[in-house]
Amino acid sequence: MSDYTVQDLEQQLKPLSSNPFLAFFQKIWRWWLGVWYTFAEKHPKLSNLIYMVFFFIVFSEGVTIIQFIIMTFLPYAFEGLWTTPFVWPAVALPWKDAAGNALNYAIFNEPVKFLDAAGKTILASTQAQVQAAQAVDGNVLQVAGLGNFIAFEIAVFLAQCINFPLQRNITYRSHGNPWYQAMWYFIGWVLVSIFTNAVWGIINPMLLWWNWNDVVIGLLKTVLTGGVSMVIFFFIFLVIFPDNNKVAARKKAKYEKLVAAGAPAEKIEAAKAAYEKAQYAADLSNAEKEAHTAASQLNSKVMKYFAHVKKSEKLSADAKDTEEAKAERETKAQELFDAAAQAIDIKNEKDAAFESVKAQATAE
Repeated sequence: MSDYTVQDLEQQLKPLSSNPFLAFFQKIWRWWLGVWYTFAEKHPKLSNLIYMVFFFIVFSEGVTIIQFIIMTFLPYAFEGLWTTPFVWPAVALPWKDAAGNALNYAIFNEPVKFLDAAGKTILASTQAQVQAAQAVDGNVLQVAGLGNFIAFEIAVFLAQCINFPLQRNITYRSHGNPWYQAMWYFIGWVLVSIFTNAVWGIINPMLLWWNWNDVVIGLLKTVLTGGVSMVIFFFIFLVIFPDNNKVAARKKAKYEKLVAAGAPAEKIEAAKAAYEKAQYAADLSNAEKEAHTAASQLNSKVMKYFAHVKKSEKLSADAKDTEEAKAERETKAQELFDAAAQAIDIKNEKDAAFESVKAQATAE
C-alpha cells in the first residue's frame, strides 16, 4: 500500500485556469504530454528525432513569419536609401525594363525601382540610371534599393536572434558554450545569407520585371530564402549543437586511446579534462530530460486517476449499476492510484538527480 493520499495526488496538478476555454486546452495539453512521454519511453530514438524535427520546423517557420512582418514595415525606416542601388556583381541578363535598362543577376541585387506613368517597371542598377529615371515626370519611386536590402538583413538578423536560443535550449537542449555556439551560428548565418542572396538574385529581377506587388515579393523572398536557410541550418545545428552523449563517448574513446598508447601525461590530462567536461554536459542534459519526462508522466497518471474516479461517480448514480461493475472500477481505481503514487516517487528521484548534477558545477 502507498503512503500517499488523494490530497497528495491533487497537489501534483497545477490548478487549471478559471477561464473554461483555456482550461479545456490545458487538459488536452496535459493529456498529450502524458501520451508523448509514454511513447518516448518506449521509443527513445524515434521520439527524439520527431521532437527535434518538430520543434526545429515550428521555430524556423515562426521566426520566418516574424521576419515577414518586420519586412512589411521596416523598409520605410530607410526610405532615404531607396534611391541608392545595391547591385553586385552586376551581370547583365537578356531582359530589359521599360526604360531600356538591362536587368542584372547579382548576389546582392537591390536596384532602385520606379513605376512609370503606364505602370511599367523601371529598374535602375546604377546611380546614372537612377538620375535619369528621376528626371522623367510620372515615375514613382518604389520600395527597393539599399534601404530595402538593409531592412531585409536587419529583419533576418533579428529573426535569428530569436531562433538561436529557441533552437539551442528547446530543440537541441544543448549545454555547450553559448558564446562559442553563437559565433559559429553567426558565421553560418553569414555564409547561408550569401548563398540565399545568390539564389534570390536569379528570381528577383524577373519578379521586378513582371511588376509583382511589393508585399508578394517580400513574402516570396522570405519563404524562398527562409526555406532554403531552414534546410541548411538543420544540418548546421547538428554540428553546432551535437548530441552530448555522442560527444562524451568520442572524448572518452580519445582519452582511453591515449592512455593505452602511453601518451605524454600532459596530453592524457588534457584529454581527461575534455572528457569529464563533455560527460558533465551529457549527464546534465540526460538528467534534465528525465526530470521533464517524469513530471509529464506523473501529470498524466494523476489525471487518469481522477478522470476514472469522476466517471465512476457518474456510473454509481445509475440505478442499473451492478456491484460487480463497482468492484471492477474500484480495482481499476486502486491500480491507477498506485501508478500515480509510484510516478510521484520517480519524479522526486529524477528531480533530485537533476539537482545533484547541477550542484556538481557549483562545487567545482
